[in-house]
Amino acid sequence: MSEKKIEVKALVTGGQASGGPPIGPAVGPTGINIKDVVDVINEKTQVFKGLTVPVRILCDPETKQFEIFIETPSTASLLLKELGAEMGSKSPGEEILGDLSMEQIMNVAKAKRDILLEKTFKSCVKTVVGTALSIGATVEGQNPKALQKAIDNGQFDDVIKKGEA
Repeated sequence: MSEKKIEVKALVTGGQASGGPPIGPAVGPTGINIKDVVDVINEKTQVFKGLTVPVRILCDPETKQFEIFIETPSTASLLLKELGAEMGSKSPGEEILGDLSMEQIMNVAKAKRDILLEKTFKSCVKTVVGTALSIGATVEGQNPKALQKAIDNGQFDDVIKKGEA
């Protein structure tokens, strides 16, 4: 890519980007084929179908090349998707949206691992469990705070080690 790159940032619905706003009007003036850009974005965001996904498009108007960078949705969004809920509880702790399994928690921890600042996978899992509390979910039928203590005490070490692989 040459020196005159243009960066376009957009929020798209996973797997459902289109040539309309915000992508089309931003990428169109660069001369890059919008359909090619949209196809790559949809392919890369298919795993986040239905979620709002931050996307960066690096365009080179001279060479007509582009790079797509997909960022993961928020931890809360991923947990809500796992629950099949559209939004979190209005009073977490009192109103329970649903129960998450440790497998679901670890799936989200894997998706967010590169972004979270935690040093270990176990710490990532604890962070995701904490987010479950904020959206109004239980984990393995337990209050997330109690589960975090159980994780600290090593009760889930085997499960977490298996899930990390």
